[in-house]
Amino acid sequence: MREPTVASLMTAEVIGASPDTSFQDLVRLLEENKISALPVVEDDRPVGVVSEADLLPKEEFRAGAEEPPGLFAGRAEKHRWAQSAGLTARDVMTSPVRTTTPDTPASKAARELAISGVRRLFVVDDDGVLVGVLSRRDLLSLFVREDADLRRQIQDEVFGRTLWVDPLTIGVTVAQGVVTLSGRLERRSEIDIAEHLVRSTPGVVEVHNNLRPEWDDSKPPRQTEIFG
Repeated sequence: MREPTVASLMTAEVIGASPDTSFQDLVRLLEENKISALPVVEDDRPVGVVSEADLLPKEEFRAGAEEPPGLFAGRAEKHRWAQSAGLTARDVMTSPVRTTTPDTPASKAARELAISGVRRLFVVDDDGVLVGVLSRRDLLSLFVREDADLRRQIQDEVFGRTLWVDPLTIGVTVAQGVVTLSGRLERRSEIDIAEHLVRSTPGVVEVHNNLRPEWDDSKPPRQTEIFG
């Protein structure tokens, strides 16, 4: 079963800025488009990101009216102080940009977002050209599926096409993304494979596996004793 890729989930139309975009225009772009961050693009390639957090230091330090951080201030506070004096995207942007590619599996992109703590990944092609953006919300959209559609996919693809089992002999119920399996398969190993495949199906929240085997092939066959 093929996993969804970044290309199938990303937003292709990306609102961006140039390194010379003014501070006020950055604020307007975020406000008018109802977004929290945008890429800074040069020669069609992302070179930085400007988020709401990158612009807030202008108010935090009152455009330089507040006292600068002291000698023992942390690096983060000193960085925000430097941003507070910024006039253009180049001055306030965060770089480097965290990117991914269109053919990256959705699970790998989700792991990158989780580990890095960022809210979005910018999608670039083989030449580094910006082609889209993938947000946390885009990935979570995988779970917005009708139960009937999810049930049909599990029956047809997992049991019918992959395991070559008559789907009508297996009980598959889905309630709010939670899948319950019942019935019998020939071997214990098939049950383990079936559960793995169902869990890997986009949109599955949890699996309750009540399948039972005709025989347990996970145990070695018993040897027959020979008496002389």
